[in-house]
Amino acid sequence: MSTTWQLPDPEATRELGRRLAGVLRAGDLVVLTGDLGAGKTTLTQGIGTGLGVRGQVASPTFIIARSHPSLGQGPDLVHVDAYRLRSLAEVDALDLDSSLEDSVTVVEWGEGMVEDLAEDRLEISVARPRGGLAGQDEVADAGTRTVTVRALGRRWEGVDLASAVGPADAWARP
Repeated sequence: MSTTWQLPDPEATRELGRRLAGVLRAGDLVVLTGDLGAGKTTLTQGIGTGLGVRGQVASPTFIIARSHPSLGQGPDLVHVDAYRLRSLAEVDALDLDSSLEDSVTVVEWGEGMVEDLAEDRLEISVARPRGGLAGQDEVADAGTRTVTVRALGRRWEGVDLASAVGPADAWARP
C-alpha cells in the first residue's frame, strides 16, 4: 500500500514528517530515497520534531549516524545517512539492529542497503522537479515535492496513513 502527497515547500515537508511521527513507534524503520536536495533531511527534521527529540536534526552525511534522545516518553530517533557507505558490511558495522527496537530509525540513501533490518518498514521516496533557467544553480528548497510512502509488513497492515496523516491540502500552504 502506498500514499502520495504533493507538498509545495520545505515547511509542508517538515509538517508531513511531524504528522508521520504521530504513527511511528519504537522499532520502526523508515528508509528514505531521493536525489540530493529533494527534502529527505527536511522530512526527518519534521519526524524529529514530532517525536520530541533533543538536538537539531541535520544531515549526518559525514558522521554517518546520529542519535537524538527523546525528551519525553517517546522513542529516540536514530538518523542515518548511508550515502557514503559502499557495502552491506559497512552498514553492519553501524550496529543499527542493536538500537532498532528502542528507536525510530530513519535511513537516508538506505535503499538496497538496510531492508534486511526489518520486514516491517516505511519506504519513502521524496522527489522534486529539476530544471530552471539555463546557467542558474537550483535552489535546494525550490519546487513542489512529491512524497510517496510505501508501508511494508504486518506492522503496517490496517494502518491508513492517508487518514492518520491527513491530506496535504488540509495543512500545506498552496
